[in-house]
Amino acid sequence: MRRGDDPPGAEEIGRRSVLALLAAGIAGAAVAADPAPLRIATLKFGTVNWELDTIRHYGIDRENGLAIETLGMAGSAAAKIAFEGGAADALVADWIWVARQRGAGKDFVFIPYSRSVGSLIARKGRFGNIEDLRGKTLGIAGGPLDKGWLILRAYARSRGFDLKAETRQVFGAPPLIAQQALSGGVDAVLTYWHWEAKMTAKGFAPVIGVAQAARMLGLSPDIPLLGYVLRGEYVRDNPQAVAGLIATSRAAKTLLATDDAAWDRLRPLMKAANTAEFDALQAGFRAGIPGDGPVDAEAAAKLYTVMAELGGTALVGDAKTLPEGVFLAR
Repeated sequence: MRRGDDPPGAEEIGRRSVLALLAAGIAGAAVAADPAPLRIATLKFGTVNWELDTIRHYGIDRENGLAIETLGMAGSAAAKIAFEGGAADALVADWIWVARQRGAGKDFVFIPYSRSVGSLIARKGRFGNIEDLRGKTLGIAGGPLDKGWLILRAYARSRGFDLKAETRQVFGAPPLIAQQALSGGVDAVLTYWHWEAKMTAKGFAPVIGVAQAARMLGLSPDIPLLGYVLRGEYVRDNPQAVAGLIATSRAAKTLLATDDAAWDRLRPLMKAANTAEFDALQAGFRAGIPGDGPVDAEAAAKLYTVMAELGGTALVGDAKTLPEGVFLAR
């Protein structure tokens, strides 16, 4: 933030640019007299709520002809049920799930939201590389089909190390895994990026990041994992609303990328225990903002092949290769 009579810096210039865009109608979208309703099923405590709360507070959705309503869900399964049952128009999910659904004949489409992925972390200085984990106990948030876990397994295999066979794994929800790590019950942890940010503030550091492992395997680390998922019918019937969603999400991210004051307002929602956690969460969100361009389908197909090989039908169902149409054509 600028102080006194100092000249405006890049942060404030960026903030002014965003606010000017908001006033003018972001991305040239026409402001509808009656904004189109869009119901999005989200986890009650998911990080997407930081973006959606920003959208509502600044009226970004209405500037783009939308009236976004969030439906807070207790878990991802409930969100998917609400979406598939028609109670919600959209939800936030990963594109691997969308690919599986398309392989099963469901016409779902993915719009990028975040490329943030976690890391395998441990107490600072304890392990130098992934091979040091032989014989150790790993805590893994989620389950055996976690996408980050599969990429790390593939990376370890490329170095002659069977990460699954040569370690012991404990799977569980992020809070439980974090507690195990802090108490010494596990030697290293693979968790979601926002839990990683919190643990970084408590003296943990990456052994290897999932994005780094993907890059070492020749895979693109820039493919957004999470996105807004819409039904194909909705996309075809509501092109202006879909364009409005894309513009709305982009404008909110631009604001959050440039304006610290927007984050100060979100601090109670983030439930950061201290300033170090808050700063780490803010930095993690900003690092995960995807680019404006379309998803590289060829790179995604290469990554999908690795996921299908290690995750099998339990992860991808009958879709052994990436189905066409997963990513919204831009």
